[in-house]
Amino acid sequence: MSLRSARACLVCSFVQHGSKFVKDGCPNCEEFLEMRNSQDTVLDCTSQVYEGLITLNGGGGSWVAKWQRLEGYAPGLYAVKVVGILPIEYITAAENAGVQYIPRDGSGTSDEQ
Repeated sequence: MSLRSARACLVCSFVQHGSKFVKDGCPNCEEFLEMRNSQDTVLDCTSQVYEGLITLNGGGGSWVAKWQRLEGYAPGLYAVKVVGILPIEYITAAENAGVQYIPRDGSGTSDEQ
């Protein structure tokens, strides 16, 4: 995959082409971000600026998956850090879906870690 047009989800850090986010949404966050068929939502909820890539296979039971807070996420390519600010309305949508939003740029920390 060419990473030129790849974007990373600001909630889960899943990486794929922007057009794939529009076509299919985010495999982990579609339920509450509703990116499918919305270029504007994709631009709001993803970023082209990210660092490092890891591949998640299977159920995500590895120490890397735990360290990156990816346990239980879909297999695929994930960014280590994602630069960007998720708009408040999407943070609210995530929290309403029971998902605690922790910025993927390293500025936020989880109480569990």
